[in-house]
Amino acid sequence: MKFATEYLWFNTSKRREYINITRDVESVVEKSGVKEGMVLVSAMHITAGVYVNDAESGLIQDIDEWLEGLAPFKQDYRHHRTGEDNGDAHLKNLLVHHQVVIPITEGRLDFGPWQQVYYAEFDGKRRKRLVIKVMGE
Repeated sequence: MKFATEYLWFNTSKRREYINITRDVESVVEKSGVKEGMVLVSAMHITAGVYVNDAESGLIQDIDEWLEGLAPFKQDYRHHRTGEDNGDAHLKNLLVHHQVVIPITEGRLDFGPWQQVYYAEFDGKRRKRLVIKVMGE
């Protein structure tokens, strides 16, 4: 069995951003030489997430508005008593999750026709990383 690990670093200019990282993940899979297996894509900070969805116009804005409606940025989270101001980011992470596993078939990500993988930043403007771990034959 082969394994390959690479890290991506992010330092977003906004508090919330959604970044299509499909090409980055594909590149790591290609370099790994794995033809059949899985790739784990995982945000290494609990105030960020990773998800798979379509790359359609308006969808990111819809997702952002939905998340903000369910876990709005506000000042009165109990978590803020620690000196932080990112209680909403922790809740958004629970909705999106911090990682995905994508099958690899014949050396390629085995997605549906429009699916893409995204890094979701909920507490940006600071350096964070993501791990891509390829496993297979």
